[in-house]
Amino acid sequence: MASRPPRPLRILISGAGCAGPALALCLARAGHRVTIVERSASLRASGAQLDLRPQALAVLNHMGLLDAVKAKIIHEPGMAFVDCRGTVKGTVLADPSLPLDNGIMRGDLVRILYDATREQADYIFGTTIDSFEQDDHCVVVFFSNGFSGTFDLLVGADGQNSFIRKAILPPYSPDPYFRLGVHMAYCLVPHMPSDTTMRQVYHAPGGRLVMCRAHDPTQTQATFNLVDSSSDMVDMYKTPLCKQKEFWAARFRGAGWQTDRLLDGMLDADDVYFHEVVQVRSNTWYKGRVVLIGDAAYCPSPFSGMATTACLVGAYVLAGEISQSSANLPQALNNYETTLRPFVKETQKVSPRLIRWTIPQTRWGIGMLHFILRTMRWLRLPWLMTRVSPEDKGPWKLPDYPELLNPSQHLYIG
Repeated sequence: MASRPPRPLRILISGAGCAGPALALCLARAGHRVTIVERSASLRASGAQLDLRPQALAVLNHMGLLDAVKAKIIHEPGMAFVDCRGTVKGTVLADPSLPLDNGIMRGDLVRILYDATREQADYIFGTTIDSFEQDDHCVVVFFSNGFSGTFDLLVGADGQNSFIRKAILPPYSPDPYFRLGVHMAYCLVPHMPSDTTMRQVYHAPGGRLVMCRAHDPTQTQATFNLVDSSSDMVDMYKTPLCKQKEFWAARFRGAGWQTDRLLDGMLDADDVYFHEVVQVRSNTWYKGRVVLIGDAAYCPSPFSGMATTACLVGAYVLAGEISQSSANLPQALNNYETTLRPFVKETQKVSPRLIRWTIPQTRWGIGMLHFILRTMRWLRLPWLMTRVSPEDKGPWKLPDYPELLNPSQHLYIG
C-alpha cells in the first residue's frame, strides 16, 4: 500500500518585510497553509536601497520573480568621494561584469513579494504576537488583538530586534549583537539638480559620513553614518522620533558640503530610519517548533552588502528543507541550520576596524583616505574594490529543491 503524502502544515510567519513573504511564497508553492502577521497597519513598502547579489538573483529566479525584479533594478554607476566644496577626490566604479550588481528600492521588492503572495497566504496587518506556547505537536500563538491560533510552525522574520528570538533564547545566553560601533540614519529628501545617480560620499571630522544619490527625478536618498560607541546613542533610541531627528541634526549640522540641505529634508521627512549597525550572531536559530530567518537570526549588517541576499537565501533553504522533511520538522530545522550556517559565516566577515577606518575621526584621516582614493584612481585600480565582495568567497553553493521550482522559471546564469 502506498504511503500517504504528508499533510499540509499550518505555518505562521511574524514579519511582512522581505524574508517573511519570500518564505511564504516558497511554502505555499509546496502546498502549505501560510499566515503572515505584521505589526504595521499596512504594507510598509518604503526604506533604503537594497543590494542583490548573485545568490539572491538565483533564488528570485526559482521563485519566478526575476523578471519583475529586473524591471525595478537601479543601475548605480559607482561612488564619488567629495570634499566640502563638492570636488571629487576619488571614485569607485561599479563592476559591469557582475549581472545586476546594483540594487532595488526596498519598497519595490516588498511590493513584488506581496503581490506574489497575497492570494496564496493570509496577511494580518496591525497585529503582533504577544506570546506563544508550544509542545511536541503544535504552537499556540496569542495575538495583540485578543485572538489566538494553533500552528505547526512559528517563524520569526521580525528583524534584528526580533521578539521571537528573545523568546526562544536560553536563559543567560550571550548577547546576540556584534556591535560595529556605527549608527545610521536614512531618509528620502527632495531632489536637487546637483543630485546624480552616482552615489556621492562626504566625510566630516568626528566620524561622520554623509551619502546621497538620486534614484528617481523627484527623490534623493540621504544616509548619515556616525561612529560613536557612547551610551548617549543607546539612550537616544529610546526617545520619540522627533527627538531622534533633533539629535542627528545637532551632530551633523554645519558639517559642510550639502549636509545641512539633507538634514533639512530629514527633519521634514515622514519615513526616517535610525538604527545601530550590528550583526546578529545567534547560537540559537530554532527551538522546538519555532524558527528564525533573516535579520532575526543572522543579520550581517548593511556594510556587508549581503543582508537582503541572506534573508532570501535563508527563506529558500528553510522552505526547501521543510518541503523535503515536512513529516519530521526537527530534522528539517536541523538541516536548515546545518546547510545555511557556512553561508552566513561568509556573509558576516566584516571588519569593524576597517569600517571605522573608512569613516575617519580627524581631518588628517580624511586627507589620507582621499590620498589613497586619488592614488587608486591614478593607477586605474578602483575595480579592485568591487572584487572584494562576499559572493566571491567560499565554496558554498545554493542547494537545489525541486519541490520549490516555479514551472514557468527560465534559466538564470549568474
